[in-house]
Amino acid sequence: MRKLFYIIIFITSCLTGYAQSHSFEIKNGRFLLDNKIFTIRAGEMHYARIPKAYWKQRLLMLKAMGLNTVSTYVFWNYHHSTPASWDFTTDNHDIRGFLSLAKELGLYVILRPGPYVCAEWEFGGFPWWLSSVKGLEIRTNNKAFLDSCKIYFQQLSTQIKGMHISEGGPVILTQVENEFGSYAVQRKDIPLATHLQYMQSIKSMLDATGFKPPFYTADGRTLFAGGHVQGVLPAANGEDNIDSLKASVNKFNGGNGPYFIGEFYPGWLDHWAEPFEKVSTAKVVAQTEKYLKDSISFSFYMAHGGTNFAYTAGANYTREHPIQPDITSYDYDAPVSEAGWATDKYIAIRNLMQQYMKEPLPAIPNHEKTITINPVAVDKTIDLFEWKKSIRPVLAEKPLSFEELHQGYGYVLYSIKMDKAAEGVLKINGLRDFATIYVNGKRVAELDYYFNRMQATISIPQNATLDILVENMGRINYGAKITESLKGILSPVFINEAPVKGVWHMYKMPLETPPKLSNYASKIVATGSPVFYTASFSLTETGDMFMNMQYWGKGIVFVNGHHLGRFWNVGPQQTLYVPGCWLKKGRNEIIVFDQLNDTIQQYLSFKDHPVLDSLHK
Repeated sequence: MRKLFYIIIFITSCLTGYAQSHSFEIKNGRFLLDNKIFTIRAGEMHYARIPKAYWKQRLLMLKAMGLNTVSTYVFWNYHHSTPASWDFTTDNHDIRGFLSLAKELGLYVILRPGPYVCAEWEFGGFPWWLSSVKGLEIRTNNKAFLDSCKIYFQQLSTQIKGMHISEGGPVILTQVENEFGSYAVQRKDIPLATHLQYMQSIKSMLDATGFKPPFYTADGRTLFAGGHVQGVLPAANGEDNIDSLKASVNKFNGGNGPYFIGEFYPGWLDHWAEPFEKVSTAKVVAQTEKYLKDSISFSFYMAHGGTNFAYTAGANYTREHPIQPDITSYDYDAPVSEAGWATDKYIAIRNLMQQYMKEPLPAIPNHEKTITINPVAVDKTIDLFEWKKSIRPVLAEKPLSFEELHQGYGYVLYSIKMDKAAEGVLKINGLRDFATIYVNGKRVAELDYYFNRMQATISIPQNATLDILVENMGRINYGAKITESLKGILSPVFINEAPVKGVWHMYKMPLETPPKLSNYASKIVATGSPVFYTASFSLTETGDMFMNMQYWGKGIVFVNGHHLGRFWNVGPQQTLYVPGCWLKKGRNEIIVFDQLNDTIQQYLSFKDHPVLDSLHK
């Protein structure tokens, strides 16, 4: 028995030694894997944007394109959706499962834990309630913020313990913060020294909570000054000039490489009401070859984008548009399409990569088949004003923000009884972001922060009810205004410059999960009334589908309880991706909420391909 015990100990020590026998380091200006020069050929894809059942196919697509590494953000708010809960295990929250699968398939991992991530993701990855914590300021040396970051890093570190390459895992690099150099330029009201202290605080916190080196930062090469950390490799995002790359990295890295393009853009991001962005295949292939010829490490951002399911899409802004909400699809014009298909761009990159590989690339894996079905008849329509009767309102003498109502996403209906008649200009300067206005249940106006429509002429009879249905279209994820993230109605509601006074009834409608509608009878709903449509269909086989939303208004869709995300008829996105793994043989159920409802719908229809570039203005 004792002999058996020692044999077990010996085998265990051997296996442990094997698991820890790999090394990845930065030395003499090179990336070294097990003391051999290694060039990173990475592709970015985010496990949170892909159904877990499809992770394997998407990762294999990266391998078949000639890549050796997958790079992924960790979205803090995806794992910490409420102040009291953490989720690292269910469905595509399972980060450890993702990292393990990458290792199993022979891919290394670049981990990008933030705490800020940008990524066209809601609030840049921050939990929404941080903005309502008194005294807390994000992305700076603020104690309340850093304390929150530490808790997050501790939680994440525990989940990924053993996943570093020195422990037998796949993680070779970990990023410190993200694109902070640009934020330092945008926030000139904060001294540069304070910005750099913050970056050092994040680096020290990663060390203290168990993350292992090597570390790196990522910025545009002209922005290293505000985003670098002493002793940490600076990677350059979007740099196409190799000489400029080397000069910038040398300046901030002791005259040495390695030279790493942290984000190389084969596509670009997209906003509602704006054209779908495309990057030519020829341009991408030509730039890729430059990197390959000069042994420059790089990461395609994105290699595969996936989908902004539910309310995960973020927003940008310009001088013209105070908010630019991102579309639900994160296709990104990437080499691997939203549904996991090999695009022409993918094939061209793969053919180029093969020229620089000694061994034949793996075969391109099959993607989930696409199915189409006949139009599905709507079986029930339920007026939102009828449904709201099941909700207990919050009462206050002023409109409260989403955050004051302890609600992160979705909709809030603001309702008030008008004792006196009023006619003139209704103005809501603090609207965030989209609102439909009703008088006695009839829609009379539409306000929109994107288009700067913050006022409308209305007429309200005496003793009428004024309702304002407000949608949060996504918090800003990039730029100085990320600190201005509150949603709902943030100011008084004015009519002819006089504030509307009285008691507001606020009905919280987060709609993060499907509403329970089974007890409601179907009724005829007037055009312009916000409405829930329900439908069901039966399948004998499952497969990916694309729900056609081009004739609908603005809202959200649930299929079998899964939140597909937002639709808006302005485009450019006119279909919603329905993953086949969320469908089932037999009965499938759909709920559509349409806030505008300009056309009464009788059917739901589907396509066998996505429509992402059809702009309607």
